Amino acid sequence: MKEAQEEATTNNDQATSLETQDVVSRGSSKVVEYKWWIKIALFTIFVLSGQSVATMLGRLYFNKGGNSKWMATLVQTLGFPLMLPLIFMYLPSKTTPKPQEFTTKPSWITLFMLYMFLGIFLAADCMLYTLGLNFMPVSTYSLICASQLAFNAFFSYFLNGQKFTPYIANSLVLLSFSSTLLVFQSDSEQSVKTSKTKYIVGFVCTVAASAGYGLMLSVTQLAFKKVLKSQSYKVVFDMIVYQNMIASCWILVGLFASGEWKDIKGEMAGYESGSVSYIMNLVWTSISWQVFSIGCIGLIFEVSSLFSNVISTLGIPIVPVLAVVFFHEKMNGVKVIAMLLAIWGFTSYIYQHYLDDKEEKTKAKVVNREVNLIEIRISQ
Repeated sequence: MKEAQEEATTNNDQATSLETQDVVSRGSSKVVEYKWWIKIALFTIFVLSGQSVATMLGRLYFNKGGNSKWMATLVQTLGFPLMLPLIFMYLPSKTTPKPQEFTTKPSWITLFMLYMFLGIFLAADCMLYTLGLNFMPVSTYSLICASQLAFNAFFSYFLNGQKFTPYIANSLVLLSFSSTLLVFQSDSEQSVKTSKTKYIVGFVCTVAASAGYGLMLSVTQLAFKKVLKSQSYKVVFDMIVYQNMIASCWILVGLFASGEWKDIKGEMAGYESGSVSYIMNLVWTSISWQVFSIGCIGLIFEVSSLFSNVISTLGIPIVPVLAVVFFHEKMNGVKVIAMLLAIWGFTSYIYQHYLDDKEEKTKAKVVNREVNLIEIRISQ
């Protein structure tokens, strides 16, 4: 009897110990999950605020008399020195190493080729975006940019193993229709200063830029996974700095080769709001794009390139509304339908992400239960 009682007492103690460990592990996992969601929320705010402010300031630059396309492109990448303090904050010695970090680091030649490719790609993409913003109303421009989500999903399918589900397919179709619909606007709804030819050029450039941006996000995610292989935020900030630095160098070459640098002084003097306003516009545009870059690459690092693009697409309704308020652009029926289709497409993708997250949590609970049962059986 005593032996049976002692055995029962031992089993109860072991069960209690396992329950305590389970409670502690759940508590710590919840803390980690909350921290993760805080980071995601912060990066999301960076993407939405940076993108909206930068786009509006870019349109304001042209509206007030700015003409240099190379200068408008340069400010999208020139703010990279703002990232240098963050790089020093996340030096390897100050970062707690994780087991998955003990991998072979890529050679400097590999890193050079990677950053060179992404930098040149970014410079070309920024120029295409600048041409689109210059030739089109900012509300139309921002709605067409929604197509980058469809392009990103397409490239992610081949490069990142992105699964295609009915909800994602529905999202891609709706976003494609949303941007294509804007081609059929009547001439009366276009900007008075923009000819039909320039409007078409702006549309083509914006669609091409969206396709390029979608590809660049997929390649960035692939680089984090296959080349950089690190869980440190220093890698994220390195990516931003070197990519933008190389892009800025190439854009500067274009600025001097085109001869536009000779007109900057006259452009500043003829700016409607004054030279100080001209400088402040360029400075804050540059800062806004860097804030956007931190949020964008941070979301790629934490989740995926497609999720980062979805959050960027979430800002679609913001810019057209701001354009109506500040630039007095018309929000006609075509734009409203395009906006609703884009929001519907975004919601469809978010719902799929919710289903995936729910499925992963269910699987994790089942695995935890099986592990606990195995531990109890072993202890007995």
